[in-house]
Amino acid sequence: MKKLLLAISLLTIYIAACNEPAPKTAAVPKAVLVPSEKFYFNSFVDCNMAEAWIGDTFRIFPGKYGEDPVWGYSNELEFADGKNADEAFLRKMEEFTDPKMPPNVAPGKEGLHGAVWFETVYQDSKDNTGKTLYAVYHNENYPETLPYDSATGKGYIDYLWPEGLTGPKSPAAVCRIGIMKSTDGGHSWENKGLFLEDLQPRFILKPHNTSKTFAGGVGDPSAVASGEYLYLFYGEYGFPGVYDSASYDPAKEWAGQCISIARIKLTDLDNPEGKAQRWDGKGFNAAYNGVGAPVTSLQLSIAEGGGAASSPGGGFRWGPSVSWNTYLQQWVMLMGNVTGSSWKGSKVFISFNPNADLGKDDNSQQWSKPQLLIDKPGHTIWYPSKNNVET
Repeated sequence: MKKLLLAISLLTIYIAACNEPAPKTAAVPKAVLVPSEKFYFNSFVDCNMAEAWIGDTFRIFPGKYGEDPVWGYSNELEFADGKNADEAFLRKMEEFTDPKMPPNVAPGKEGLHGAVWFETVYQDSKDNTGKTLYAVYHNENYPETLPYDSATGKGYIDYLWPEGLTGPKSPAAVCRIGIMKSTDGGHSWENKGLFLEDLQPRFILKPHNTSKTFAGGVGDPSAVASGEYLYLFYGEYGFPGVYDSASYDPAKEWAGQCISIARIKLTDLDNPEGKAQRWDGKGFNAAYNGVGAPVTSLQLSIAEGGGAASSPGGGFRWGPSVSWNTYLQQWVMLMGNVTGSSWKGSKVFISFNPNADLGKDDNSQQWSKPQLLIDKPGHTIWYPSKNNVET
């Protein structure tokens, strides 16, 4: 949703026992929030704020770029600089920079389709200048921008298509995840291709999809490097198999959704399509467009109000943001919580994983049961990694 000025409530996370030596065990930490000064962000933002240090410059990449038949074309994927995070966040609108982005191509042609949001920036450790960046982007399309191609199986069929966010005449989107590359610190970008996607048979259509958001797909990602891989944490919104309206089971849909994990070798980032693998319950064995399995410890159980992504009542966690905490020596994940149509939800949760090596055994799946970090009834809180944005 387009907003030129967002009120952002910045809250500091404090870990219990922070004045004591770092814990030697894998005990699950506790976290509390302490209010800080309120910042007013002066540009468009609708995603996790990807960021990187380019030399001694802190750079953030909020915003949106590209074609969108529901909300209109956007050229607001602008970046801001500062000597630190506070300075970058407080930049005036006219101080933001427009990067050079790859153009959208016509339906049926090879290239970039739909709008993109940068959610994570991975900085190539082999480049000492810090200017080689890989942006992991959330991408949204519709039958209009990505019509079905029977030869490839890609694209969408405009039949029994669910309703979108702006009313009965608007279509629901399908999200995918891709990679772009910059060699000049983010001033210009080249589209390298898709990281993950779901295909038409997995989309949840009328009459069952009434959430007014997505027909299916994968999106809202966060990525971290561990060993020789880039690990992708993402929201899974499709059916875990082939959707059939005659045999549709909401409990089966719920079982295959929530926050999932895939990975790709760092050496494949320049040519990613088809190279990533999803966790399938036993290992990273499922194809980049196949059926994986969510992290079970992060799912909201049916007894706790859990539900399917296609339901207007929601009942699932989404929007992961993952980072390594040097004090705790653990991975930390923040996530949103959907409890209504159009992705409404007022809660943010936190989870921990003590395993530094995400590639060993099932370490990537060993997340603690999410703890409630904040609840602001009456507000919708999205993208808690950098800011709690109230709408």
